[in-house]
Amino acid sequence: MNLQEKTVKKNYVYRGKIVNLRVDDALLPDGKPCKREMIEHPGGACVLFVREGKILLVRQFRYAYGEELLEIPAGKLNPGEDPAVTAARELEEETGYIPEKVNLLYTMYPTPGYTNEKIYIYEAEGARAGKEHPDEDEFITSSFYPADEVCRMIERGEIRDAKTIIAVQHYLLKGKGLL
Repeated sequence: MNLQEKTVKKNYVYRGKIVNLRVDDALLPDGKPCKREMIEHPGGACVLFVREGKILLVRQFRYAYGEELLEIPAGKLNPGEDPAVTAARELEEETGYIPEKVNLLYTMYPTPGYTNEKIYIYEAEGARAGKEHPDEDEFITSSFYPADEVCRMIERGEIRDAKTIIAVQHYLLKGKGLL
C-alpha cells in the first residue's frame, strides 16, 4: 500500500528568521484532499564531548519552556552548512573547546508530525581549550559533570532535552559494550 501524501500547494502563513509556517493543501494516499500544517526549520547540530568520564553540558534559558535547561552544545544550521561544521562551531562558541574531529552518531527527527527539522547528533574526539564566544543573544554557562551524575539527572527529570538524552544514552551504552 502506498502511504505517500502529495503536496498540492504550499501556502505560507509566516516567514521568520528561524522558522516558516505553512498550511498546505495536500492529498491523502486515497486521493482525498486535506490540510497539513508545517513548520520549516533549517535543522541543527549538537555535539557530545566527554573528557575523563565527564560530560560537558551547557545551561541556558529556553524561552519556549520558560526555564533553564542543561543540554549538550547545539545550534542552528546556517544555509548550506555541513552539520559537522555546525557541531564543531557550536562546541567552540558555547564552551571554548575546539574539537579535533566530530563523528556523526545519529540524525534525529524531533517532531515529525509538523516540522521538517533534523538534528544531527555528533560526538567530539579530543578537543583543545580555546575561548568561548557565544552569540550576542546567548547567555550560557558550561560545566563538566560526571557521567553517572548526568545519568541520575536524567532519571530525576532534571535533564529533559531529547538530543542530550539520546547522546548520553549512546555514550553509556557504548561504555557497556552494547554499541
